[in-house]
Amino acid sequence: LICFFSIDKAGGGVLSFLCNKILSLPGVVMEKYLINPNQRIATISKDIYGHFSEHLGRCIYDGIFVGKGSKIPNVNGMRTDVVTALKDMGIPVLRWPGGCFADEYHWTDGIGEQKDRKKMINTHWGGVVEDNSFGTHEYFELIRQLGCDAYVNGNVGSGSVREMNEWVEYMTFDGVSPMAALRKKNGADKPWKLRYFGVGNENWGCGGHMNGDYYADEFRRYNTYVRDYNAGEHIYRVACGPNAFDFKWTEQVMRKVPGQADGLSLHYYTVPYNWDHKGSATEFNLKDYDRTVAKAYRMEELVRRHTEIMNALDPQKRVDLIVDEWGTWFDVEPGTNPGFLYQLNTMRDAMVAALTLNIFNKHADRVQMANIAQTVNVLQAVILTEGDKMVLTPTYHVFKMYKDHQQNTLIGSYLTNSNTVECEECSAPQMIESASVDKNGTIYATVTNISATKKAKIKCQIADTKVSTLRAEILTGDMHDKNDFSNPDAVQVRPFDGVRKLSDGFVAELPPCSVVKFVINEK
Repeated sequence: LICFFSIDKAGGGVLSFLCNKILSLPGVVMEKYLINPNQRIATISKDIYGHFSEHLGRCIYDGIFVGKGSKIPNVNGMRTDVVTALKDMGIPVLRWPGGCFADEYHWTDGIGEQKDRKKMINTHWGGVVEDNSFGTHEYFELIRQLGCDAYVNGNVGSGSVREMNEWVEYMTFDGVSPMAALRKKNGADKPWKLRYFGVGNENWGCGGHMNGDYYADEFRRYNTYVRDYNAGEHIYRVACGPNAFDFKWTEQVMRKVPGQADGLSLHYYTVPYNWDHKGSATEFNLKDYDRTVAKAYRMEELVRRHTEIMNALDPQKRVDLIVDEWGTWFDVEPGTNPGFLYQLNTMRDAMVAALTLNIFNKHADRVQMANIAQTVNVLQAVILTEGDKMVLTPTYHVFKMYKDHQQNTLIGSYLTNSNTVECEECSAPQMIESASVDKNGTIYATVTNISATKKAKIKCQIADTKVSTLRAEILTGDMHDKNDFSNPDAVQVRPFDGVRKLSDGFVAELPPCSVVKFVINEK
């Protein structure tokens, strides 16, 4: 086995690893996995593991919020089972109220006595009546119960600068002002902690059909009035970024917002075919599966290419990349409202989640936050509900497996890949990985074998490390396996016994369609 190593002059580049001969076992190549704890790259923000909740279908209503009078167990209207599950999963931040809904949402409709709140038609999602019973106070009550950070999206598309300014004042000001007085009148004596604020959403589309130059000027105007009212409490401002491969938008906005924006959003959905025919969430063949995971891997290209533009225009890295909408998007389940975007969730979705989170980890020097779409009952949901029943999806279990990466330090790692998963226009390596170390020196390595048919063997070496203890857990199954209301526990995380500890690493055999977490402690 002949190996070559290189590292850039600053010592911060990803360690490269090349072998011109790979040790082979019958039928399966033994891939080499190198982890270098000495190479400390960046902190993996906890908010990479964020979530998105929009007034869409049954995400908020029935999914999270049932009202105080519901027979479903709740605390101040929030479903107890859902809140408990999200806390166990380690939810760090929750984006609200949209999405496209954010740019038709007028916050004053959602405050005061619930019975007196204005009713409206949700024109984006299903044409149903939105009664605004879940508004600002309810959102921050949910944030309190979850113990996570708040990410509120403001209305640029149909709202005014004054409306946005007054909402921020209402939420955050602790002094004497009309909005602070109104908040107190409505039952909140003290302001809330607002960690993130989005100045518009998808302003290239449902948020106003603007071009990048025009939006950048609008951002600068609106952002002027998103004030930090309290000393020592900075609101992190997110500017609307590109739709997937719109690199021109990134360039136009990044020429104008550094120094004002803290983050730039990116949206990318994995749609196997096209927007008119996305494919079924549960009825698919191997070709459909391969297309989905290969297209999901394009997130690597997107993050890298948008980051290159950002680096050129903002070499000081004042602006982070915020991937605040991502996930799979399939045709809705038969018999459901097309505007509710309800889809079931299989091991294919779990593979998309696992490979994507590994990509975000590897780019932790730029990616500050990401929010999967959406939390409950919509698109690639981590939870499904039906009346008083609740199901944890395979995607939920991936997030729970990965939560140990939150706030860890990304460390150098590299995995050879002899095989790929292909579709007509793109491909992905068979395995996607990342590794981190916590403050106590424990190493966490997550490896995803996205092939639905091929197992994978890896031999891991950890630089300058004598392994004392090693434990591992796995999520695996047939690509069609799912948790539903008739069989809610079909897919679960289990201890992984296909691993053997070595003095400086381990050898493991990963089954097809699997994600494994290795936890390594040194002597």
